Amino acid sequence: MNYIVSFICGLLFGCGLTISNMINPNKIQNFLDVTGNWDPSLAFVMFSALVVTWIGYKLVLRKQRPELTEKFFLPTKKSIDKPLILGSILFGIGWGLAGYCPGPAVTALGLGIIDAVYFVIGMILSLFIYPIFSFLYNNFKWKKHV
Repeated sequence: MNYIVSFICGLLFGCGLTISNMINPNKIQNFLDVTGNWDPSLAFVMFSALVVTWIGYKLVLRKQRPELTEKFFLPTKKSIDKPLILGSILFGIGWGLAGYCPGPAVTALGLGIIDAVYFVIGMILSLFIYPIFSFLYNNFKWKKHV
């Protein structure tokens, strides 16, 4: 049942991205071009998503537990640290350059948009590269010499 619900949620998300045309990299790049051909439609989509999510959380968290599992899995980490900031910067650079983030890229890929293939390949490769960088960072930190 979890797989079916996950599939339906993903399908709903993909349909929303497609209907709002957020799978078009030009929409994203035009949103980021505030001094040129600025397109505010992404801000409307993001705001709408935040409102719907906020209402959904308010309704769902009134329950004792979720319908399909034992407990709620909510984030416990609430601090802003270096990995979060670095990851956000890298995500933003990639998003701005490519015009894709993971959800719209996979949706565009499913619709046969060939540009998304390159982004998804890079995204998958980064999943394999990250552990290497993480290992190097955690085991070979540069020490200050005083």
